[in-house]
Amino acid sequence: MKPALDSSVIVAALDGEDPDHPACRRLLLTTKFSIYTHALSETFATLTGGRLAVRVPAAEAASFLRKWVAPRLVVTTLEADDMLRAFEESSARGVRGGAIYDYLHLVAARKARAPKLYTLNISDFQSFHRAGDPDIAHP
Repeated sequence: MKPALDSSVIVAALDGEDPDHPACRRLLLTTKFSIYTHALSETFATLTGGRLAVRVPAAEAASFLRKWVAPRLVVTTLEADDMLRAFEESSARGVRGGAIYDYLHLVAARKARAPKLYTLNISDFQSFHRAGDPDIAHP
């Protein structure tokens, strides 16, 4: 069972200006991690979208993710039934609107049987975390 990551950890591991860069980089280099497929899209969007101090060209971001990040990851996909079950659980978990995207990271981590889900956004996950879910941890 591999621990899981959300995109916030991957982005910080790649962004040398991020205050969490050293911890996230060390974590990313320790072992293979499980991620929800969507985390790759979120990471690519952040790298190329200009939120960082430097906007990375798309071809460079794609190459970097393929060469340096993807080999450290095992991707967990959610089938339509997994997602529909998550949508059905959402009300009981207090998940609304855009929080579904974070919740799907947790659902994928649960599917992968990850013992922990590492994120820089712990408070985003605390509201819908329940007993039996992977622990939510900061790098």
